[in-house]
This record gives sequence, C-alpha cells and structure tokens, in this order.
Amino acid sequence: MNKITIVALGLLALPLAISAQQPADTTRPAPPPTPPPAAVSIPVDFSGVLYANFQYRGDKGPAKSTNKFDLERAYLTFRMPAGDRASIRITADVFQQTANGPDAYYKGWVIRAKYAYLQYDYLKSATGFNGVVRGGLLHNVVIDHDEQFWPRWISQTPVERAGFFASSDAGVATLLTFPNKFGEIYATIVNGPGYTSRETDRFKDYAARVTVTPFATSDNKLIRNFDLTGWTYVGAVGSAFAAGGAGQIGPVGVSMPRTRSGFFVGVRDPRLILGGEWDTRKDAIETGANTVALPRAEVDSTGRLLAGFAVIKPFQLMNDQSTFPLGLVARWDRFKPNTNTDAYLNTVIGGLTWDLNKKTALSLDYQEVTPHSGAIAAATKTYFLHLVANF
Repeated sequence: MNKITIVALGLLALPLAISAQQPADTTRPAPPPTPPPAAVSIPVDFSGVLYANFQYRGDKGPAKSTNKFDLERAYLTFRMPAGDRASIRITADVFQQTANGPDAYYKGWVIRAKYAYLQYDYLKSATGFNGVVRGGLLHNVVIDHDEQFWPRWISQTPVERAGFFASSDAGVATLLTFPNKFGEIYATIVNGPGYTSRETDRFKDYAARVTVTPFATSDNKLIRNFDLTGWTYVGAVGSAFAAGGAGQIGPVGVSMPRTRSGFFVGVRDPRLILGGEWDTRKDAIETGANTVALPRAEVDSTGRLLAGFAVIKPFQLMNDQSTFPLGLVARWDRFKPNTNTDAYLNTVIGGLTWDLNKKTALSLDYQEVTPHSGAIAAATKTYFLHLVANF
C-alpha cells in the first residue's frame, strides 16, 4: 500500500473517530429516515410467435414416407422506448441450426437477431403524415408487407420462397405513411446478404416500395383494404475474384447485378384474403478461373415469378355473425429461374385451417413442388399439420 493510499484512509477515518468520542445528543429528536430512491419503471412490450408442424413426405425416392415433428422457430419480440420520439425493437429468432459454413458455428438450437433496430419518429403531423427512420437489422422491402396477406406460418411468401432476398437485412430505412391510411412509402439501404450472414463485399443494395390503398375510407369492408403495391430493388454483388490470387490475371473490382422488382395486388379482410403478384429478378454468375487459359466471363440471367393465393373463411363470408372457425387456403406459384430456357417450377399449396382461438390456429395442408422442362430441382409432395401460436 503506497503512502497516498494510507493518508487518504487516515483522512476518511478521522471524522468517524471524532464522532465516536462525542456523546450522543439526546435532546434532539432523531431525524426522519431517508426514503429509498423511487424505482425507475421502463415499459417493455413483450410478444412472440411459435411455428411448429408435423410433416409427412409422400413423394417417390429416398425421402418417401419420411416424417417428423418440427419446431420451425420461435420469435421473441421486445419493444421499449429510447427517449423522446425514439424506440427500440429486438426480435430474437430461436431456430435449429443445421447448415454448414462460416456463419454456422454451432449445431442444435440457437438464438440470433432477426430484427434489431432503433427507430426515430422524425415526423408526426396533424394532417396524418407520419415518418420514421430506422437503423440496424430491419425489414427488407416487401416480404413483411406480403406477410400481412399470406399466412407465413404455412409457408414463406412467394418472393422469399423463390430466393429473391432475405426478409431482414442490416442497414437503414425510412417509412412515410399517408393520411387516412391511404398508403405508405418504404425505402431501404442494406448490405445485401441478409440477416443470416455477415457483409461479404463493399456493395450496397437500394430498394423502395410504394403501397396505395385507394378505398381505405370506404364503407365496404371487403374493399377497404384493397392494396396496390409496386417495389424495386437495385443491388450488386462483388466478384469471387475480388482479391485476385496466384495464377490469376488480377483482382476483379467490378460488381455484378442483383436487381429485383415486382407488383402486388391484394384484398385483406378477416373473412377473405386474395393476393396476386408478378416479380422479376436479374442475377449474374461468373465462369472461368480468371486466368489466361480460363478467363473470367460474366453471364446474366433473368427470372420471373407469378403467384396467386386465397385465404377464405366461408361461413363468416356468408354470415358476418358466424364464428365457425373453419378456413380454406390455396396458393399457386410459377417460378422461371431463367427466361432464356424453358425450365420452371410449380408450387401448389392447399388445405384447411382451424382457429383454436384468436391467437392460435391449425392448418392441415398439402404442398407440392414440381419441376418442368428440365428444371434442376427435386419434386416434393408433403403433407403438413401446421401450428401457429401468438403470445
């Protein structure tokens, strides 16, 4: 112990010693006890959703009759304020890690962030215009919008299932809503690989979506949520030869296109949901080895997606007062990976839904993927019993 420490301790002990030598003053009333500090309450909004299913493979081949119980994932969402006009959302994705690669460190059940962003409300207008800006892991341009129509717990939306992009990515975004629920504009700048991967190159992806609900103030419940949406996504990926290497001609610093766009039309009502979309994508692949003998070449391809779906509560559609929980679900996707070839994939989904209560539902459905005209994909026929539980 150094001298400075000894002197400091002596000075601190001096008042205690003096106080101990002085007799207690019994003529004065004891001061009232100091109240404990008030507890600081921070409101936290917690919610979640659980996806599970039992599935049975009915197609031919090695996977025939394969069946399993599957807990697909659980989302745990926390929302809390972060000062004036600011808030935070964190959604934890609890899932079973089965993939290999640099981003798959552990096997078994793991937790990762699906959404994790700070939101600042920069515009709160009396006219009804509202605007927010977000930064972090946030919604990509259109998948979250489509999930307001199609039940994600039965299958991914057509765009996500066809591999256009991930539902979430790291970046910044802004959302501007129109008065009287007439629509919104959503724009993003993101890394590109999606929330399941770290950034892989220096290029960024830019996207925007415009949604219009022209009959939002109508008295007709069925068309009140009639939705027209157009969106675009302009991205790029780096070359596999960006760093060069032994025997190569040199580093390749140019980007390759990764662009998407689409149009969606839908009607959303508790009794009837209809949706249809047309989407296109352009990607590039590299051939060769970037050497003199095998020079690098870029080959672009354009793909197209056409999809339509319906979610119907027939008894409620016939009678507004009915509470019979039976529903029907149907969907058809046609995805053509490359318009220069005849190959395409058909996806068919059909089944029955049953609402156990307002937050929990079951679905008995059949899903089939069929390749046509030489498409390189496995044909699958799967029977599902799906469960979704919101809490």
